[in-house]
Amino acid sequence: MATASVSFSFLAPLSSSILRRHTAFSASYNASPRWGRRRHLLPLAQGPDLLGDFGARDPFPEEVESNFCENVLGNTDTLHRILIPNISALSLAQISCEHISPSQPPISAEDAERLLRKVVGWRLVDGEGGMRIQCPWKVRDYRCGLELITRIYHVAEAAGHCFPNLHLEQPNQVRAELWTASIGGLTTNDFILAAKIDLIETSDLLPKKRIWA
Repeated sequence: MATASVSFSFLAPLSSSILRRHTAFSASYNASPRWGRRRHLLPLAQGPDLLGDFGARDPFPEEVESNFCENVLGNTDTLHRILIPNISALSLAQISCEHISPSQPPISAEDAERLLRKVVGWRLVDGEGGMRIQCPWKVRDYRCGLELITRIYHVAEAAGHCFPNLHLEQPNQVRAELWTASIGGLTTNDFILAAKIDLIETSDLLPKKRIWA
C-alpha cells in the first residue's frame, strides 16, 4: 500500500539581536537623505502674508463692525439689498429730468466738466445767460436740417425739458444750445437731454460719402 508523506517547512524564529539590527537599519534609512529619498521644500513668499491661507482670511475691522456675519450664505434669513445705481454709474440717457426750482443754483464748472464726459460732441461755452453746452451737426441739405430740428424738439418734449435753442446757421448745418434759463446756468437736466439727443438716428440726414473709383 502506497503512502504519501507531506512535509512542512518552518522558518526559524529571528533572534532578538537580528530584530534590533533590522530596526536600527530601517530607522537609519528613513532618517538619512542619501538613500534616494527626496526632500520636499515648500516655497515661501517674500514679505508678510496679508490675506493668510489661500481661500480664507481674517475679517478686517471694518467688516467686523458691519456685522457682516449675521447674514451669511446658507442662512434662511440672509438679507439681500438691491442698491439703486447713482448718476455716476448710469448712462445719462437712462435718467429722467427732475423739476428745477428757480432758487436752485447752477452746477459748478467742475461738475459741468465731469458731466460733459458723458455726452458726445458737446462743448462748454459762456453765453449771455450763463454757461451752456453746444453741439453742431452737418446735414445733407436744408430739408434734412429742418428734419433734425423736429426730431430734437420731439426728444426735448418727451423728456420734459424746456425746448433747446436751435439754429439753422447754414443750409446744411444745425447748432443746438442747452441751458436752464430759469436759473441762469446749467443743471443736470441739460446734460440728460444732451445724452438723449445723442441717441437720435441721424444716418439718413448726414451727407453722403463720395466713393472715388
